[in-house]
Amino acid sequence: MACDTAFRVVARRHLEDLCANQEATCNGDPTALHQMRIALTHLRTAIRLFSPMVNDPIRDEIRDELKWLNSELGAVRDLDVAVERIKSLNDKRPQALPAFHSWNEKRADGHRHLARMLRSVRYGWLIEQATGWIENGPWSTKTGKKAAKQRAAPIGAYSAGKITEWEEKLLKKSRRLCKMGTKKRHGLRLLNKRLTYSIDSLEDLFADKRFSKQKTALKQLRKAQRSLGELNDGARGHALATELQQNGVQTPLQFLGPKRKKRLLKKAAKSYRKLGTLKQ
Repeated sequence: MACDTAFRVVARRHLEDLCANQEATCNGDPTALHQMRIALTHLRTAIRLFSPMVNDPIRDEIRDELKWLNSELGAVRDLDVAVERIKSLNDKRPQALPAFHSWNEKRADGHRHLARMLRSVRYGWLIEQATGWIENGPWSTKTGKKAAKQRAAPIGAYSAGKITEWEEKLLKKSRRLCKMGTKKRHGLRLLNKRLTYSIDSLEDLFADKRFSKQKTALKQLRKAQRSLGELNDGARGHALATELQQNGVQTPLQFLGPKRKKRLLKKAAKSYRKLGTLKQ
């Protein structure tokens, strides 16, 4: 399969998944919101993976709007995760109940705002523009030998090279994981997610021996992703708690204790060591 065909297949699939969960998300379904975020991250990753080929002025505009959408979805998703965390502790810590009501009200406000945004002209324009650009954007008719070569390149060779490049960068950064602050650890998590989602999106498009090792790597990448995700949820919960505390709402619990944080860092580091072994 040529790269231009592969990009259309992958991007179209994730844009459709994004749209399929819109209405349920507008109705306040946290699972649908989570699926929208996953689809959006897959779509943004696909654009980044094929960035040299799809580089045109419209790509930049769509990329910026997708970033805006991700921010809107992410803010409410963080509240969903935090509320569920507090809710799960209510039986063990009754003192958390008053905080739960305040957090739940904030989450409800967030979902109402998100519903208005997902029914806005801006969101509708984004979906329409992205659909047209994926199928027939300027990138698809760009003249010149280089552009034609990029579109015609076999997806197996191109993706294997790109994924290997990202994997080497991830492993290099992961060596400093246990000494990283929240911001740098979040950056590592995003790189891990980019690599994971790229392999996941492409694995059903072709059978290529060069890609088989990358499929094996998915197991370790997903393990690391879960640990880094929990660390990120804890950090976001703490930031939200601090914000609410300024408005007089106390949250009598830790979103992520030091012992659990240490265990999660060890688990992620172990996954990266195993991932590095696969490359040898």
